[in-house]
Amino acid sequence: MGTARAVPIDLGPLFNNIGATVETDLGRGGLNVWKNSLPAADLPAAGSLFRYTDVPFRFPEVGSGLPDNVRCEGQRVDLPPGRYDWIYLLACSERRSEDVVHLHYASGEADDEWLRVSDFWAAAPSHFGEVEAVPCSRIHFPRHVQRGIAPRIWQQRLPVPRQQPLAYLRLPDNIAIHVFAMTAVSMGWC
Repeated sequence: MGTARAVPIDLGPLFNNIGATVETDLGRGGLNVWKNSLPAADLPAAGSLFRYTDVPFRFPEVGSGLPDNVRCEGQRVDLPPGRYDWIYLLACSERRSEDVVHLHYASGEADDEWLRVSDFWAAAPSHFGEVEAVPCSRIHFPRHVQRGIAPRIWQQRLPVPRQQPLAYLRLPDNIAIHVFAMTAVSMGWC
């Protein structure tokens, strides 16, 4: 039996949305149709190695006015060569959403797995069993800060069913789902 290996994936080149803002620049947010955003001050430090449930994630730079998450539009995410058991994500959704992620192996074979992500609003509980990874103390609207609504980013995971090297994955074409960070994990059973 080997050792577990966790590989944070660089999503930076795919970032196409601003999900976190600072109080002096609220209007750039885009987590939903109302242009809500998370408070950058409540999120892990930019570029930090953020651990949740012992899984390391490379957290994006937030609050700079630059894109900090992937709004899912069918993007291809290339992975470092390797065999993985799980793909962990830090994500949130406008309303709860579920859609298919396509896992593509080096062999040319592919599997579809469901990505299910609950709503980022505080009143909505985890609908799909994911865990609250990054809680926030307030929510940003384009023109004001609303205390008493505590949005969050969820940790969710996708199984990788084949015991083969995974080459890349294709995110769903579902703009309600926002991915802030991703880590590929091998449990080391080989």
